[in-house]
Amino acid sequence: MLVKWIRCTVVDRGGFERGQRKWAGLPGEPGFRGQGGGWSRTRPGVAHLVAFWESRAFYDSFMARSHDRLAASQAGTYKNGQTRLFEHELDVKVGFRPVFEDADVLRLAYCQVRPDRVDHYKLMQQKVWNPAMAGSPGMLRGLLGRAPGEEFLVLSMWQSAAERGKYRPERLERLALRAQTAADIMGVTGDVVDLEPSWTV
Repeated sequence: MLVKWIRCTVVDRGGFERGQRKWAGLPGEPGFRGQGGGWSRTRPGVAHLVAFWESRAFYDSFMARSHDRLAASQAGTYKNGQTRLFEHELDVKVGFRPVFEDADVLRLAYCQVRPDRVDHYKLMQQKVWNPAMAGSPGMLRGLLGRAPGEEFLVLSMWQSAAERGKYRPERLERLALRAQTAADIMGVTGDVVDLEPSWTV
């Protein structure tokens, strides 16, 4: 499965949200599995979207045929658009499904991993981080995606902001020490996104 992550700074909120409704036509596209997104909790005006496709081939076909027509309605409503593609590597919890209806919060962590530490990083995702996240109250499902090279996206969906708050900094620090995260990662950026139900496709 291919994961597409889009981040942009919205300059015309009303226009952007109206344009977002145009993406309701996506379910008719071959290979499309789901899309959702919302507003950053920490960066005013920043929107995040994630879309899921069965394969790169289906996604490339969509980009060549239909994408520009659907995207035209949002032209000029945002700036600093960044898009990254990731191939699904493993589930967090089990049986990841690209659905958003039962989730309130999306957590994104973009990690740049040292080339000689990729195997260790992936092992620690399986052995340390996944069990910890899977056992956290309110955590619904998630995945680890990989871009060409050493870029990874950890995506997790949560039932509510209150439940996500139980995943506390001191616990994160203990897990990071156990997983030797500082040795694996050159850089990490993340965000917490309040999902907008009307953006779910």
